[in-house]
Amino acid sequence: MKLLYMSENQEWLGLMIGNTRLHWGYFVGAILQKTWDIDRIHKWEIEENINVEIVVRKLLKNTLETQNIKLNHQMPLLIASVVPQQTVLWETYPWSDMITLEKLPLQGLYPTLGIDRALAVLGAGTKFGWPVLVIDAGTAITFTGADVQKKIVGGSILPGLRLQLSSLIAGTAMLPLVDIPVELPPRWAKETATAIQSGVIYTVLAGMQNYIVAWREEFPEGQIVLTGGDRILLLTHFTKLFPELGATIIDAPEVIFWGIAKIWGLHIMK
Repeated sequence: MKLLYMSENQEWLGLMIGNTRLHWGYFVGAILQKTWDIDRIHKWEIEENINVEIVVRKLLKNTLETQNIKLNHQMPLLIASVVPQQTVLWETYPWSDMITLEKLPLQGLYPTLGIDRALAVLGAGTKFGWPVLVIDAGTAITFTGADVQKKIVGGSILPGLRLQLSSLIAGTAMLPLVDIPVELPPRWAKETATAIQSGVIYTVLAGMQNYIVAWREEFPEGQIVLTGGDRILLLTHFTKLFPELGATIIDAPEVIFWGIAKIWGLHIMK
């Protein structure tokens, strides 16, 4: 598909293939109309001798119907992915195009940088201004910063809340599986499940505070943006512990789609 032929007010779709889910965005022109998430499909779920392209088109039609959106003829689909096996499936849609790092108007990109992190920074910077630090609280928790020249200054990655909790079960014989605490647990727990919650949540929050303070020292005018599935819980807990810093964080669940929209706009201008 040649995206440079897309029209300004055309309906189109953005798909961010994440580590655990498929994240969808429906656009009219550059304006994001709606977002939703669905479970990923797996190659083994598709029967042998069935045309994968036909299956993908049917799945696309079905997911759009759940949002009361009609799959128009040759509706463009812009895909970004961090899961190669899923990429192969969705690329069979004839009017799809992959977003890769070299298509992003950012400096300082390096080959192993996740496209999700890069798009989130692009979207946040475009929307709120530069410099910008994006904290993505998903399967992994990532910190990614860019300066006023839109140059990636670097970042970090650690296991997300659920991944940390589940890894304790996988690596130990006696520790129980616990949920992410909705309320802040006591720091000095007297029960094992609560102690696990305390250890995970307080160290993550302390890490966030450390990175935010370091960012503020280097980029006093920089924005701080929080996204990802666990963002509300983290922001709530963080603000209780660090109210002044918490008040400066922008809650922005749609930053990746703003980044995808920026790529779409660049194609239109060509």
